[in-house]
Amino acid sequence: MIRLATAADLDAVVALHTEARATYYRGHLPDADFLGPEEIARSRAGWAAAVDRGAVLCAVRDGEIAGIAAYGEREGLMHLTQLHVLPARWRAGIGAELHAACVEKWRAAGVTTVRLDVFDKNERAQAFYTAQGWTPDPQTPRHGDHLVLRLTLAAETE
Repeated sequence: MIRLATAADLDAVVALHTEARATYYRGHLPDADFLGPEEIARSRAGWAAAVDRGAVLCAVRDGEIAGIAAYGEREGLMHLTQLHVLPARWRAGIGAELHAACVEKWRAAGVTTVRLDVFDKNERAQAFYTAQGWTPDPQTPRHGDHLVLRLTLAAETE
């Protein structure tokens, strides 16, 4: 089941985000950059704001939040800012289901182009996004140590 996150989900959302990020940042960045108390507090504040905006989707499996996705508009363009699945639940279709739910929301809102940044060492995520139709952003292919990807949504026909 995919549903909007609520304030009651915040602890589970932050824990899932922290665990998922550790899988791809560990060994590439200092642990404090993704596990330190300041970073977790910053992350919590960001997730709380996104939940308040109604811009966080949760995938619930067996009564627990197994995946999360967040999106929002920046500089006139929609951005997929987060999409994470509990590592213990990888390869079960949760990420694809969350992605499809985001695409549905974007289409309903008339969005035609979406961007995202993906850590350049996170080849698993890059392969996932490529399989979902994302391509390198032609105007800004990199942002620091992240690749910038773009998804163009075809208009739905009736």
